[in-house]
Amino acid sequence: MYDLIIIGGGPAGYAAAIRAGQKGKKVVCVEQERPGGTCLNWGCIPTKTIVTSAEVFATVAKSKSFGILCDEPQVDFAQIMARSRRVVDTLARGMDFLFKKNKVESIEGRARIETADTVTVIKADNTMQTLQGKAILIATGGLPKTLPNLVVDGKQVFTSRELLAAKKMPASMIILGGGSIGVECAYYLNALGCKVTLVEMLPHILPLEDAEIAAALTRSFQRQGMTVLTNTKAENIAVSESGVSLDLVGDNKKANLQAEALLVAVGVRANTENLFGENFSLKLDAQGFIAVDEHYQTSVKNVFAAGDVIGAPLLAHVATFEGLQALKGILGEGTPKRVDLFPSCVYCHPQVASVGKNEEALKREGIEYRVGKFPFSASAKAVILAEPEGFIKILTDTTYGEILGAHIVGSGATELIAEYALAMQAELTVDDIHATIHGHPTFAEAGAEAAASVRGSALLI
Repeated sequence: MYDLIIIGGGPAGYAAAIRAGQKGKKVVCVEQERPGGTCLNWGCIPTKTIVTSAEVFATVAKSKSFGILCDEPQVDFAQIMARSRRVVDTLARGMDFLFKKNKVESIEGRARIETADTVTVIKADNTMQTLQGKAILIATGGLPKTLPNLVVDGKQVFTSRELLAAKKMPASMIILGGGSIGVECAYYLNALGCKVTLVEMLPHILPLEDAEIAAALTRSFQRQGMTVLTNTKAENIAVSESGVSLDLVGDNKKANLQAEALLVAVGVRANTENLFGENFSLKLDAQGFIAVDEHYQTSVKNVFAAGDVIGAPLLAHVATFEGLQALKGILGEGTPKRVDLFPSCVYCHPQVASVGKNEEALKREGIEYRVGKFPFSASAKAVILAEPEGFIKILTDTTYGEILGAHIVGSGATELIAEYALAMQAELTVDDIHATIHGHPTFAEAGAEAAASVRGSALLI
C-alpha cells in the first residue's frame, strides 16, 4: 500500500513525488514515457533548446557588426534537433537520479484509475500491474488540440509534439494559432530558414498578453520576414502530396494559401484519455478539465489533481507550484494556495514576459492606473549587445505606486520579469524598486528606470 500514487511525471507530478519522498512517504509515480513529462521530453525543454540554436544562428549571422568575421553560417537542422534530444536526455537522467535519491518508485506505463485507491498500470508489453494507495494525484497534463477531419501525420501536418521529432525542416509552414506555442515555433522556424505564415483568429497574437506588447512583437516578426495574420480564420484545409492548402478568411476577404506543411497550435486539452476505468468517474468542468476544490481534491474523496489537467494557467512553473500545493492538501498540511500571481514567459525573440494585469483588464474592471515605460534602446547593455528592440511597461495604482502588472518585450524578458513577480508577491511598490541600486550596465537597470518613469523621474529617457 502506497501513501501516494501519482499519475504523470511532468512538473506537477515530479514536484509532488520528490517532496513526498523527502517527507518519507511511500510514493510511486506512473508515467507513460519517462519522468519529466511533456515539459521535459516534448515541450518546454526541447523547444527552448531549438530556440537557443536559432538565436545563436541569428547572432553569428550579424557577427560582422561586432567586428567578428565569419564565413557564411549554415543551418544543420538534423544536428539542431539531435542536440535538443541530448539536452532532454541529460535532464531526464537528472530526474531519474532525483527519484532514486528521494526513494520515489517510478513505473513506466499507462495508468487507469479503477477506484479511489486502486490504479492499474498497462505496460508497453501489455502486462498489467495493480497498485493500491491511500491517495491518488492526477498530474497527466495536457495534449495539443487538433482540428476535425485533419489527420496529424508528422510529415505535412504537425502539432508541436511531431514537430519536435522532425528530422527535416519544411521549406514553408503555415502555423494556425498565435499563442505561446505557435509564436515560439514561428520564431525558430523562420530564423532557421523556413518561410512562415502565422495565423491567429483573434485580434492579436499572444491573446492573453498586453495588446501593446503583442503589437510590438508582431512588428518584430514582420521585420524578421514572417507573415502575421490576425482576425483571420482558416477554412477548407486540404492535404495532398504536394503540400497543404487552405482558405484564409478575415476582414470580409478570402484568399488561398499554400505551404509545404501545417502546424496546428490551437490550444491544449486535458489529458484524460483512457484514464478512468469503467466503474470510476469524476467531475469535469465545461472545457473538459478536471474540477478540484481548494485542497486540489476532485469530486472523489482522496483523489486529487494538479497541473495542466485542471486547466489554466497552462504553464510548467504553475504546474510545479500546484503539485506542491496539492501535496499539502493530500497530507493535510494546512490550507493549500491556488495560483493567483505568476509570470508568463514566451521564448521567441524578442522574448515576451508578464505578471499581473494588462491594460485591457484594468480598463474592463474600471481600475484607474498609471503607466511607466522604458525602451531598451535607452539601455546601455542592450545597445552593447545589439538588442535595443522592445520595452518594459509597468502598470500601477494612482496613489501608492502599487504594482498592478508588468509587461516586457525584449531580450532577456523572461529573466527580468522575476524582479517584478517578487515585488508583487512581497507587496512592494515601484518606489521600492527604484530605490534599489541596480548594476550598470545591465538589463536589470531598465526595470528600475521603468519603475521611475511611473513617477516621471526616469533619468535616461
